[in-house]
Amino acid sequence: MPEIISTPQPAGCPTPVTKGIILAGGAGTRLDPLTRIVCKQLLPVYDKPMIYYPLSVLMLGDIRDILIISTPKDLPDFRNLFDDGSHLGIRIEYAEQDEPRGLAEALIIGEEFLAAESCCLVLGDNLFHGNLDFFRSALRDNKGATIFAKAVRDPERFGVVELDAEGNVLSLEEKPASPRSPYAVPGLYIFDKSAPSRAKMQQPSNRGELEIIDLVNSYLEEGNLEAKPLSRGVAWLDTGTPDSLLEASSYIGTVQKQNAFQVACIEEIAYERGFIDAAALAALAEAHPNREHANYLRSRARD
Repeated sequence: MPEIISTPQPAGCPTPVTKGIILAGGAGTRLDPLTRIVCKQLLPVYDKPMIYYPLSVLMLGDIRDILIISTPKDLPDFRNLFDDGSHLGIRIEYAEQDEPRGLAEALIIGEEFLAAESCCLVLGDNLFHGNLDFFRSALRDNKGATIFAKAVRDPERFGVVELDAEGNVLSLEEKPASPRSPYAVPGLYIFDKSAPSRAKMQQPSNRGELEIIDLVNSYLEEGNLEAKPLSRGVAWLDTGTPDSLLEASSYIGTVQKQNAFQVACIEEIAYERGFIDAAALAALAEAHPNREHANYLRSRARD
């Protein structure tokens, strides 16, 4: 695989994000006893492991340098699934989070991997489907930190962002009893190179964790935080409970059955984004044991 390098940008211009972190740790207690056997991010969402979906988002954003963080117990399974990513034209590294000490700790664990570059952090149990132009533009234009906002019926279950009439961020709250707005913050964040040092400065919460909302608030306090609302055409699916996992599987299954394409087909995405060529895609099809999936990849290679 060719070496992945960043293109130098003119002084004063935002540097496009080329590195991504997938946090796939946690105990998955709300999905017990399913998660006694396998970690949450390897559970199936219709026809693919859950982690395929956040990985596909990074790849669709042209991020090819990726760190997967998980528990010492589960990391070997992720390695068996993806290896080093070279078959997809990407590079995947792995790191341990031995205890669930908060989402913001991912930036500290990934500090060496990031090498003083900006990054995108996505949670391994968050699924996005639809036109991702909003994400690509945020990766290009981020100057400090960028979060996203999605209007939901039950914002008290999530981190909530309050926006003014111009879309500027007024406040952030973690699972408030009385939300100030209907906008939840999905598990997708873009940070500049200062994120690891900022994370180290945060104090653990009452739960003993480094909260991601505290890290984001540090950008808000300096006026370096932007929130981009998701359009109606973008679906955000949380998979943290049995009901939401079932709903996500049903949604993906319906989309795939009604259309002639797959959702989060990482081999197809690698081909479409130019990470691999048609011959490499055809070779992946020949090596795939699932005949239906292999035929789908063959058809894409022919196209």
